Amino acid sequence: MRIIRDYQYVDEQDRGASAAIGNFDGVHLGHQSVIDIARKANDDAPLGIVTFEPHPREFFAPDAPPFRLTSAETRANRLEKLGVERLYELPFNATLSGLTPKDFARDVLADGLGLRHVVVGADFCFGKGRKGTAEDLQAFGKEMGFDVTIAPLVRDAETQVSSTEIRKALTEGRPRDAATMLGHWHRVDGPVIGGDQRGRDLGFPTANMSIDGLHPPKFGVYAVLVDVLEGPHQGSYQGAASVGVRPMFGVNKANIETHIFDFSGDLYGTELSIALIDFLRPEWKFDGLEALVAQIDADCATCREILAAL
Repeated sequence: MRIIRDYQYVDEQDRGASAAIGNFDGVHLGHQSVIDIARKANDDAPLGIVTFEPHPREFFAPDAPPFRLTSAETRANRLEKLGVERLYELPFNATLSGLTPKDFARDVLADGLGLRHVVVGADFCFGKGRKGTAEDLQAFGKEMGFDVTIAPLVRDAETQVSSTEIRKALTEGRPRDAATMLGHWHRVDGPVIGGDQRGRDLGFPTANMSIDGLHPPKFGVYAVLVDVLEGPHQGSYQGAASVGVRPMFGVNKANIETHIFDFSGDLYGTELSIALIDFLRPEWKFDGLEALVAQIDADCATCREILAAL
């Protein structure tokens, strides 16, 4: 997959794509439906995605609480797995946000990227003040020489599939419901960072990872699947993870700490991908370390049972 980050300087080989447009946070089933339409629209055109970095919501409200389901790197990895050949990851800044809907269609999509076909969701809005609609884009496409398909919104049995509904499920400790809408397990990706080594001292060493910039799932203990993405320990494992601030040890910055079952090795700096499977319990503050160790041992046993049934 080729990543293009400037719509004003695009190689000829990166033009002419059939592309879906959106933020693709989480790359959920609704996003995948739009991507599939773009894939089938032009068999001889590269499959493309037009997205933005940072997320427009981050640009307009930089001090708002973290809301993203995926980082830019995780999103790119997921899109590549879906067969995307051209990722147009455009810088969302004052210049881009100030374009009128018509200017965006002409300067970015037609003249800049030279797209052949564009697919957007039925609720797509674009241009300054989000004044452009999917129907407006269809009209601009006819004028500027690219086709536009409006994809219907995707629903599961009970609700419309959306990043908002997925965030709600994670906030409420329902990772399986989130996975149903995503079409895959919700994952936290990133490098292993240094910690206080409390887990090792307690007999349960953990791989610690930051959740900065991401929507935090409900704080507590989860059964997880672990993919070590690189290095001598590369492979798939099972484990138990704690997401939160570790109230037993005072005020701490929220992170995710994962105990990998039947594992021994150094993972500092290694890229991991942690899939949340089931929520066991919220964070608790224990009366002492003996009670904490007993509960961790019980949590691990429960996690093993859950993961054995997958």
